[in-house]
Amino acid sequence: MFRNSPLAVLAAIAFMVCFTPVALTVPGMEVLYLIPIGMVAWVLRVRTTVDADTIAARSALRTRRVAWGDVTALHLRTRSRVSAVLGNGSELPLPTVRVRDLPLLAMMSGGRLPDPSPDAEQPDPGTPAPGPTTQPARAAQPDRTAEPDRATPAAPARPASPEE
Repeated sequence: MFRNSPLAVLAAIAFMVCFTPVALTVPGMEVLYLIPIGMVAWVLRVRTTVDADTIAARSALRTRRVAWGDVTALHLRTRSRVSAVLGNGSELPLPTVRVRDLPLLAMMSGGRLPDPSPDAEQPDPGTPAPGPTTQPARAAQPDRTAEPDRATPAAPARPASPEE
């Protein structure tokens, strides 16, 4: 199950505390308490539930349940949000599922979705990879053996001591 952080309820309580002076002193402003109540309801309601057979996307007002067989692909939308592309071409937004959750979603799909993480394609680090290995390219380093820069003055020569 992918859901919002329950810590968001603390933000709603903080809003309620901040609204209290205005709500209690100005007549009719008690309606301000509807904002934190709506925030708590949204945090507790919105989620995506995944099991072996279905994926259920619960938004603030409705729930849509789809069988895994109807999901053809995933669409990565803006701000790291994810949607399921269905067989008929429509998209099902998956609330609270982010790009960072894709390996877990792939695991929970029972192999219906490939694991997009780079770790899934890499062999075990204890075994050497077949083929030649390449080193990452290094940034160009300045040549320290070249002549000193002519723009910087050389340090003055040290005067000979009388003992020499």
